Amino acid sequence: MARLLPIPLARPTIISVLLFFSFLLPSFAGKSGSFVRSIPHEDLGIKEKLSTFRLYWHDFVSGRNPTSVPVTKPRIKSTTLFGMVNMIDDPITEGPEFSSKLVGRAQGFYASASQEQIALLMAMNFAFMEGKYNGSTITVLGRNTVFSKVREMPVIGGTGAFRFARGYVEARTHSLDVNTGDAIVQYTFYVKHY
Repeated sequence: MARLLPIPLARPTIISVLLFFSFLLPSFAGKSGSFVRSIPHEDLGIKEKLSTFRLYWHDFVSGRNPTSVPVTKPRIKSTTLFGMVNMIDDPITEGPEFSSKLVGRAQGFYASASQEQIALLMAMNFAFMEGKYNGSTITVLGRNTVFSKVREMPVIGGTGAFRFARGYVEARTHSLDVNTGDAIVQYTFYVKHY
């Protein structure tokens, strides 16, 4: 006659616990993420629009009151200034002349991020301080190949009047002083926002 061996208690306990939790798991899973809900933008009473505008970015690296200051310089000899990082608080005006109406400031940084050509990583908040856009921002983050005629960078967000902003900006050098490094760049924005 075959003799039955007793099953150790640990095995049924582990199996019972796993089975118990496998039945509870779906009820817990249904509750995870319950803090998130979708809201159609129509329910908020907002409508998406496309705005386009042209502004001028004044980057002064020279003089007594520069608007762009080096954070770090390249640690190696490089014709592209690879590794250079500058913090900026550049004035934004309606026209190319510095005396034209100030509409905001571009605040952030740019860094030389290429060993082959002068290509900057640009990370800027265009902070507006004029009219209905006062207090609103547009964030630009992208690659700027400085000596290309037109550079396109993405708009990745915004605040205030530019909430949910997305789109792109085209940058064109208006003037560049090769002796001082000071530059004026035309930025043309194409932005979808609510």
